[in-house]
Amino acid sequence: MKARQLLSWYTLSQNANVSAGDKHPALHPLWVRCDMSDPARTAWFGAETVCIGNKVSGVKLYSVTCKGSTVDKKTLITLDELKQEHKKRHPPSSVVIKGSARYSLFGSTVVENTMIESRSSVTVDLKWSHVESILETPPLSSTATLNIKVAIGDVRSPMYEMYRELEFLQTLVDGLRTGETEWMEPFESTSAVNLTKAFLEELQGTAKAHQDQAENTAETNKPKTELNIFNSFLERGDLDFVEQLWVRMRKSVTSYEDIGVCLKLVTEALRYGDIKPWIHRDSSSSLSKLILQSYHQQIDQVTLTGVAPVHMLVEMGLDKMRKDYINYLIGEELTTLNHLCYYLSTEVDRQEQVIRLRKLHHLLEIIVTCSTFLCLPYDRLFLLTQLCLQHYKTCPYDEEHEFKLQIKPALISHFYQKEHPLVWRAEVSSGHGPREVRTFVQLSDRPMVDHVIFETDHPNETVNGDGEDPAFFSTMVCCSLVNLA
Repeated sequence: MKARQLLSWYTLSQNANVSAGDKHPALHPLWVRCDMSDPARTAWFGAETVCIGNKVSGVKLYSVTCKGSTVDKKTLITLDELKQEHKKRHPPSSVVIKGSARYSLFGSTVVENTMIESRSSVTVDLKWSHVESILETPPLSSTATLNIKVAIGDVRSPMYEMYRELEFLQTLVDGLRTGETEWMEPFESTSAVNLTKAFLEELQGTAKAHQDQAENTAETNKPKTELNIFNSFLERGDLDFVEQLWVRMRKSVTSYEDIGVCLKLVTEALRYGDIKPWIHRDSSSSLSKLILQSYHQQIDQVTLTGVAPVHMLVEMGLDKMRKDYINYLIGEELTTLNHLCYYLSTEVDRQEQVIRLRKLHHLLEIIVTCSTFLCLPYDRLFLLTQLCLQHYKTCPYDEEHEFKLQIKPALISHFYQKEHPLVWRAEVSSGHGPREVRTFVQLSDRPMVDHVIFETDHPNETVNGDGEDPAFFSTMVCCSLVNLA
């Protein structure tokens, strides 16, 4: 009753025929929270002014009523009843009926009544006209928008190994900045020093063999190096010496001492001509430059004390991971090097370089999720890549950001046509412009209001779970137009 009085006073204050004078400015919208104790179970009452020019011509009054979850579709409002509810408040006129729905395509799932949580989610919003029944499946003529939010670090992701590599690089850079390093649990049982020694001995043995034997050895050892040491979604078959050394070290290093000893072994082998490793022409790390010098037997003196070895290792990681990302994005023809200049720049400090790599990694997690799990076609993946690249050029890193992508429903219809919607809504509207009024009902797997506890006899797992008949919370919003002019 008090809520209705507030709305009455709001309406009277805007009526120039009742209030003193007609020069009062239009009030801000008013919303009154209710406890649903009335027969209609009202959760909110609202009011907002309708203006023509600077003059208030009317007030729209809203009511939001809610019902607890139910699996009995017979108790849900029908489309005809929704139309009648609209006509009660408005004179006979032509009405427009629109539908919208949201489905989950990827994210948290329920398996045998157990919720498997995921911080990533891909949902689709569909909108269409000419609704024929409540909870109807959206037609293929609908407009569809994907809402994509992907968190990195999911062990189920094909990118997880790459994520671990990025985390190790971040650990090194953070340690240089703060002076403290929390070393990750090593992947390898063999120490970093022993792995490096074995790697150098392998190279020395290859160098002493005949050319044809060397080629056979390289072919024989190649799967072992690449599959056992570097097994990830972005696996490349052209890892050079520095990259292979980085892979071994990042999986086994547990101290600054490890880094210093490993790099000392490598520089000494180069200085004495024990190894003649090959590197990519565009490699830019300090170790790569030493290798180039070793080809001419002129190696600069290298300081491997303090944090200098860590800086060298960070350079190796940045160089290698940039090539990984370039290899995938360019190889899949999703972008060009010109569009990656911002992300590959070495003109900024190391911390910023890692942040930009993390942005690229997030982009790849998004693309791989949509490619692997949703099987989106090339043109959509290309557009999504451009959207992500443009976003992260000006915006900070944010895993909570939801990227939106227009898509044809036919491309994903097999995901949602046999599923239950998270949200389903039918809207009846009439009028035009500021005098347009709407009445809609929304069915959802969770209540739209959070200030009331809903009682239900149905177990939670029925909602968006394995049951054939899901439970829906029902919310109806009605609008009345009070003319003041």
